[in-house]
Amino acid sequence: MSAPYVDTSALAKWYLNEPRSEDFERFAQRSGRLAISRLTALEMRSLLARRRRAGDVTRRFEREALAAFADDMRSGVLEVRPLEDTIALHAERILARARRVPLRTLDALHLATALALGADRFATADRVQARGARSLGLRVTGFF
Repeated sequence: MSAPYVDTSALAKWYLNEPRSEDFERFAQRSGRLAISRLTALEMRSLLARRRRAGDVTRRFEREALAAFADDMRSGVLEVRPLEDTIALHAERILARARRVPLRTLDALHLATALALGADRFATADRVQARGARSLGLRVTGFF
């Protein structure tokens, strides 16, 4: 079985104390490895910087969370898929077909990456993203 694909909204729960963080921790431990996109690394950096600017976390916490995230990528706990042009093209097709699901650009990129990896499971804390994943035949684990 392939590693489940995890979008940034779900993965953030591993590094930040949020509602459903403990549930995500159990999910990650049961899964062993988690698949992410290089996009996730960009979004994680942005998310932590926004939280710091809002005063939700300190600069030190931001640095420590980014270091833990980098360690997880280096160790292989997080399997990172590069951003390739084929992913962007597939995301365009997903957006063209998703008439009833109001997917955003980054949602489509995450979904295209999950499909390219051959993932059959998709973890998210975003309800719209979950609908999009289900519409593509992925089993969804939601952390709403």
